[in-house]
Amino acid sequence: MTDDCDRTTPAFAPHDHRACEARALDEAAGRLAEQGGRMTPVRRRTLEILLESHRAMGAYEVLDRLAAEGFGHQPPVAYRALDFLVEHGLAHRLQRLNAFAACLHPGHDHAPAFLICRACDKLAELPAAPVRTALSNLAAETGFAVERVTIEALGLCPACAEAGA
Repeated sequence: MTDDCDRTTPAFAPHDHRACEARALDEAAGRLAEQGGRMTPVRRRTLEILLESHRAMGAYEVLDRLAAEGFGHQPPVAYRALDFLVEHGLAHRLQRLNAFAACLHPGHDHAPAFLICRACDKLAELPAAPVRTALSNLAAETGFAVERVTIEALGLCPACAEAGA
């Protein structure tokens, strides 16, 4: 078992998830300090909820958790917190799932790719700079300037593939 979700841990590999969460929270706090952002209690709890498991969560699922803990029942509570986390590079929005996932490397600017298991909904975040560069270069040949790329690959994680899902 590896120590945490560092950049060398293979996707979906067993790891010490508490260390993974703690490192991501520490990096998030450092990033916000550099950016001058403020981590309010609802923003912090939203990030903690997203970090609990390696899967994406919908805004209403996050809202239900926040409401159960006394943070409010109105959708703007969750959406504002999630928008803040995405804006500051602490979470990612996954278009295919219409959901959000905690950034596992908030201390580093990066262009991630997501591997999404269609059977168990777990996901892994991988660095995708080479893919983004290749796409940008191909697009540039047509005169198109890529501004944002989100790469989401759907398939089976090793456990689900082994189980024959």
